Amino acid sequence: MKKVAEYVGVKYAVAVNSGTSALNLIVKALGIGKDDEVITTPFSFVASVNCFLMEGAKPVFVDIDPKTLNMNIDEVEKHITPKTKAILAVDVFGQPINMKRLREIADKHNLHLIEDSCEALGSVYDGVKAGKLADAAAFAFYPNKQITTGEGGIIVTDSKEIAELAQSLRSQGRAITGFWLHHERLGYNYRMSELNAALGSIQMDRLDEIIQKRLKVAKRYDEILSKIEGVEVPYIDPKVDVMSYFVYVVKLSKDVDRDKVMAYLKENGVGCRPYFTPIHVQPYMVDMFGYKEEDFPVTSDAGRRCVALPFYNDLSDEEANYVAEKLEEAVKLFKR
Repeated sequence: MKKVAEYVGVKYAVAVNSGTSALNLIVKALGIGKDDEVITTPFSFVASVNCFLMEGAKPVFVDIDPKTLNMNIDEVEKHITPKTKAILAVDVFGQPINMKRLREIADKHNLHLIEDSCEALGSVYDGVKAGKLADAAAFAFYPNKQITTGEGGIIVTDSKEIAELAQSLRSQGRAITGFWLHHERLGYNYRMSELNAALGSIQMDRLDEIIQKRLKVAKRYDEILSKIEGVEVPYIDPKVDVMSYFVYVVKLSKDVDRDKVMAYLKENGVGCRPYFTPIHVQPYMVDMFGYKEEDFPVTSDAGRRCVALPFYNDLSDEEANYVAEKLEEAVKLFKR
């Protein structure tokens, strides 16, 4: 996927079969393993933690910024220990995090920096595209993302070593020379098929158009939903030059029963989801590490109040108005 490397502004791109696979190979290529610690956010999809748990590394969670819902960078250095090997940042819902600051912190403490940009292809923060400043970054092309390959992901990096290791690891550890059935290391079957890649190549040509369509829908939602008492529209950092929306997520006020609101929306034909259920309260994480909900209070609060609304490129004003109408009804009905 040379088009992705050129778009982001990096030297190498390695296509794989999912964003999860991309993150896993980045972790492997960086040598992150047993008993290493990785600083990351508890407000994300579980793949951004599973990728290093599978290698025996441990998460060190940093609570989130209440506005952007990205990791609170001001708290990162407080969590660095002699076991810390990397920082894994996530661009939540497509909003890019301040990677310039994270790059400075990582360099200061001699840490690897990984960017999970699976939701943020095309986003730009302070003149820098998502995925550019990390040692390596991952994008995902699942059907609900900005562009799709049907299923797939990609690693972007300026490191020849990371790129070559990822190329080998994605193909059962096969040698970079391409000699058939010559395997230099233990690897995986993480390849992207040519059919998936062909679809993605065409989609890349439309990425900027797609981003603009999604921005139009988001702006319409902002306009009508901001008028509803008890509904908080997404906050976008002023330094975000381009917001490549993955989903459109509102936050309900604390005196509104979010779950009853969602049930009402679904009864009235409005699809919705809680985005995200925090990672630290997932049953397997509680079993592994004994986390409690209020260990990360800002994250837990967002997890209780956030709702993802219907969102796609060609959502019409009529459809957006209907969503707003039903949401307003629900919020009024289910104030505690």
